[in-house]
Amino acid sequence: MRSRRRKLDLFVELLGPGPETTVVDVGVTDAPFGAGSTDNFFEALYPWPEQITGVGHTELDRFAAAFPQVRAVRADGRELPFADSEFDLGFSNAVVEHVAGGREGQRRFVHELCRVSGRVFVTTPNRWFPLEVHTLLPFVHWLPAGARERLIPFGDVLDPLGPKELAALFPYSVRVLNTGMTLIAVGPQ
Repeated sequence: MRSRRRKLDLFVELLGPGPETTVVDVGVTDAPFGAGSTDNFFEALYPWPEQITGVGHTELDRFAAAFPQVRAVRADGRELPFADSEFDLGFSNAVVEHVAGGREGQRRFVHELCRVSGRVFVTTPNRWFPLEVHTLLPFVHWLPAGARERLIPFGDVLDPLGPKELAALFPYSVRVLNTGMTLIAVGPQ
């Protein structure tokens, strides 16, 4: 939870949102926050939840019940149903590494977030950190995709990124912060 709070603090410090700032969070899950879960921490902790639109690729009934002030939209992050620059800020926490379609799918995801947002804040686990953060297994995420998929008991895509790979996904220059375990891209610069 400390890591999540630090991410939110960085988001506020670097992007300076206020009570009128609109935010799209791409990658919400159909789950409430709490009881050991840090899913949807942004919606739970952000001071102006009524300014958030949460986007997830599954049904969002439990999400909507847990966060009634947040607008919930079901959509694929690679094809967002919003106008260009509809939101002041875009947020996505630890989602891009799960996007299907390899680097091209990840690029489409990031470009869509950038298209609908004035500025963005995108986090992902650091590929070069020795522990795979979902499983806490050492070095397994450094294996080729086929071997990695056999060893990591994970139900969806896991395609980790390093700092250069993350920066290369954006249509403009971004600042990539490396906190060790996590990479955070903020842009445009």
